[in-house]
Amino acid sequence: MKSSLNKYSNLKQRVIVALIGAPCILFMIYYNQWTYFGIFLIICVISQLEFYKLAGIDGLLPLKTWGILTGMSLFVLSFLIQSGNLSPRYLYLIFPMGAIIFFIKLYKKSDLKPFTNIAYTFLGILYVALPFALLNTIAFCRGEYNFRLIFGLMFLIWASDTGAYFVGVRFGKKKLFARVSPNKSWEGFAGGLVTSLLVSLAIAYFFPVLPIWQWLVISVLAVTAGTYGDLVESLFKRSILIKDSGQILPGHGGFLDRFDALILAIPFIAAFLIFSN
Repeated sequence: MKSSLNKYSNLKQRVIVALIGAPCILFMIYYNQWTYFGIFLIICVISQLEFYKLAGIDGLLPLKTWGILTGMSLFVLSFLIQSGNLSPRYLYLIFPMGAIIFFIKLYKKSDLKPFTNIAYTFLGILYVALPFALLNTIAFCRGEYNFRLIFGLMFLIWASDTGAYFVGVRFGKKKLFARVSPNKSWEGFAGGLVTSLLVSLAIAYFFPVLPIWQWLVISVLAVTAGTYGDLVESLFKRSILIKDSGQILPGHGGFLDRFDALILAIPFIAAFLIFSN
């Protein structure tokens, strides 16, 4: 697929991949809680794998396999607990799994910077896997799985990205954070915010699972935290002098590139829903 898309411009590649990928993700979210579980487990694993590969490019040696296994376990346990299929006490299994990281590194004689690599192993879990585990809190915040909550979140993130992209390309002049991402502008941020707020009104009408004011707040959180998520990932990539986290999604880069905004938005939205309900 990648080679067949190379003849198109970057924008056309982005549109084609989005038209294929977005409906697939939405269908998996909509069908039932287990297909939701499956698609986001895959996204979580691939995103975390990309993070560890980027760390490897910078000469680091995080425990890729054990880090991903711990991240998967965190997501799985969170889903099973939130869905009522497992007692919350099983979440404590994550702590010994994390502690084992120290034991493994103790036997890596060739590792010249063991604690730096231990730190990056944990960072892959905290930065990628933990937010996706918190996504389950959003999905089940009404007591049972509700695809409308995840639909709404995805629509708001996509609306923000789309509005920011087109407004930024057309009107962007004042740089938002030139040191990290020279292409982002305040005009683009405003375009993403307005687009997301308008979409949140439509979501509140079609998905009245939350009142309008909560959808509006979620919209602001998604745009603000999502923009920072994009900037944080850009900062990470610039520190190792690469453009994309991967090549799996033509026009978008890697999974970490595509879901960086969602990753940092999830913790804020999950906390908001827990304390506002």
